[in-house]
Amino acid sequence: MTDNIPLKDLGNSSESEGQQSGTETFDLYQKKEKIYTRKIEGFYQRLRLFTGWPLLVGYFALPWINWDDRQSVLFDLPNRQFHIFEITFWPQDFMLLGWLLIIAAFALFFITTWLGRVWCGYTCPQTVWTSIFMWAEQITEGDRNARVKLDKQPWTTQKVIKKTLKHGIWLGVSLITAITFVGYFTPIKELVSQLALFNMGPWEAFWTLFFTVATYGNAGWLREQVCMYMCPYARFQAAMFDQDTLIVSYDPERGENRGSRKQGQDYKTAGLGDCIDCQLCVQVCPTGIDIRDGLQYECINCALCIDACNGIMDKMDYPRGLIRYTTEHKLEHKSGNIMRPKLLGYGFALIIMSLMFAYTIGSRTPLELDIIRDRNQLYRETSEGLIENTYTLKVLNMSQNEMSYQIRIGGLEHFRLKGNSVVDVAAGEILSIPVRVEIDPALLPNVNVPIRFEVRAQDQSVSVSEETRFLGPRIR
Repeated sequence: MTDNIPLKDLGNSSESEGQQSGTETFDLYQKKEKIYTRKIEGFYQRLRLFTGWPLLVGYFALPWINWDDRQSVLFDLPNRQFHIFEITFWPQDFMLLGWLLIIAAFALFFITTWLGRVWCGYTCPQTVWTSIFMWAEQITEGDRNARVKLDKQPWTTQKVIKKTLKHGIWLGVSLITAITFVGYFTPIKELVSQLALFNMGPWEAFWTLFFTVATYGNAGWLREQVCMYMCPYARFQAAMFDQDTLIVSYDPERGENRGSRKQGQDYKTAGLGDCIDCQLCVQVCPTGIDIRDGLQYECINCALCIDACNGIMDKMDYPRGLIRYTTEHKLEHKSGNIMRPKLLGYGFALIIMSLMFAYTIGSRTPLELDIIRDRNQLYRETSEGLIENTYTLKVLNMSQNEMSYQIRIGGLEHFRLKGNSVVDVAAGEILSIPVRVEIDPALLPNVNVPIRFEVRAQDQSVSVSEETRFLGPRIR
């Protein structure tokens, strides 16, 4: 027997039209209200100077640092060489890039499970560049109240000057950001010289314009919408959160009921909590949320609301921590567990992969050998009655210095190598070396014999070997 579910026709009722008292209607396509953030100082904002700014300085400075008479970090796509300080990577090393991205993903999983969304709040480029653009707003248009008032004013000469100056700084920062990014792929000194002479190549000009517009739009206009709607991290972070993950949270037991009061007033007898409902935590939030509504995916853990609330608590002589970094278990007065299986799993995988990656980089041989056997002729008999096979050795010098290599052959001791046994290969050069291998047919044990070519640096610093086959006539 099944229970009947009562139904109610709301087709013509005022409730369906949002006319009933206490009901709100929302237009899904309404224009988003602009967020005016208030400037705030505090411990966590000073902490951001030691997280975001070093990455920012490194981004702008690295292309200008010279390393062995070249740019320290340069991704030379036309020559398929990727220089990172003293190491040069090649397309053959792209497996390492995939490995590095997997390590970065596990690092993000580990940090998110442990500390929440701190990457977004302290080191994400979107957050750092948005902070720069907000600074430009503050120095050109004034504080939060002044910006709100300015936007409501009719257009005047003063308003045009302020807006033009702000957007000029935005475009300047965007252009410098774009030039620096393109400078990782084109020597930046040449790029700046070309820009000064208006003589940039079509691709350099396109990508400089593209990243200028992208930076200007993302940090100047989209801002929190990038974090809330465009960034996938905002959506899948919940899969890594648990009740022991560090989050920014409001303590409702301390804060409720909210209400204004005079400093020094005995607010407890009036049934009020520590929250004076000043709205400062909302005004400083870069995504415009009210942290007092609970954990929300829009929160980027920037701790601006913590610094704002702590400042108010100090003025009211209340203890700090009404809004603080905590966990759901601590808010519920339960004992937490830092060493949980998911966090340990991420950490263990991260350590193992990082060690293996470091070992691979450290033991990487900057020399590669490819052997191409002559397929037009299985073997050839020489005038001396010897059996000869022809090969082309492709020697790739992956180091940044010219090297001299010696070519040797291993296998049966009676094999003889014909051709250049010592070759000089420039840095980054692929040298094709034709060689011939001969042997007396009476000494050949089979029609298909494995042999090994070895290429060794004259200074014995590096060597590589590769196996191939030697073919001869059928033995009767």
